[in-house]
Amino acid sequence: MATIAEATAERPARRDVLSGTPRAHAVDRWIYVFMAASFIAIVLAGFIPSSLEQIKAVETGARPPFPMVLHAHAVLMGSFLLLLFAQTLLVAMGRCDLHRRLGVAAMVIVPAMVVAGFILAPTSYHSLWNAAQAAPPEARESLQGTLAFVENILLVQIRIGILFPLFIAIAMRARRGDAGLHKRMMILATAMALPAGIDRIPWLYTSLPASPLTPDLYMLVAISPMVIWDVVRNGRVHHAYWIWLAVNLPFALAVHGLWGTAWWHSTARQLMGV
Repeated sequence: MATIAEATAERPARRDVLSGTPRAHAVDRWIYVFMAASFIAIVLAGFIPSSLEQIKAVETGARPPFPMVLHAHAVLMGSFLLLLFAQTLLVAMGRCDLHRRLGVAAMVIVPAMVVAGFILAPTSYHSLWNAAQAAPPEARESLQGTLAFVENILLVQIRIGILFPLFIAIAMRARRGDAGLHKRMMILATAMALPAGIDRIPWLYTSLPASPLTPDLYMLVAISPMVIWDVVRNGRVHHAYWIWLAVNLPFALAVHGLWGTAWWHSTARQLMGV
């Protein structure tokens, strides 16, 4: 990780019209603000209807109450998205001094998010496992199917849990020597967590539970405005995208290759201790 960041931070600078001043086009300043705002919109579009549905299920006794770690994870993720929006807004407004001071908060929020996520995954799994074991025979088959799907989702959660902090670390390492890599990688790192919101948008077509294809495709669509504008303005694909793709692709192939296999279901249950 450090090697990647150091190599990119120390390479000879190429002209990047989306970084530094002056920037000839207003979109150059505001594209990152738009990306952060669109990510918030995606998460709200997915989690608001899903949360309302689950709250109703808790009230009717159809599911157990939410664990505290779920609330903590939701607050942390919301805080990070708002921080990202504030940071992009500050840079667009030329307040880089406040941007640098506020950025320290990410060093607290991101590790806390990762820890909460790795606690939440087994907590949710064990809750569903216990419900499946205690369910009457007529409901057990349905819960077993849900359990198998959750085991597949663990692949996505592991991928996010590894790559999100890795890309954030690369971004933070590059913040002094390569502003272009820093800002793009912060957006790309955040995009890794978008499937959690995208999968919950009720009106979107989804390949789940059969395949994790559409979450990956929608994630690419979500970052496409930034990538397209970048290529249009700079005339090339910035090295941040190549780093993101090179690191991300092996994990994506592993998720798709293991999805639904008997070996993975067996391994997932061993990892969960059941």
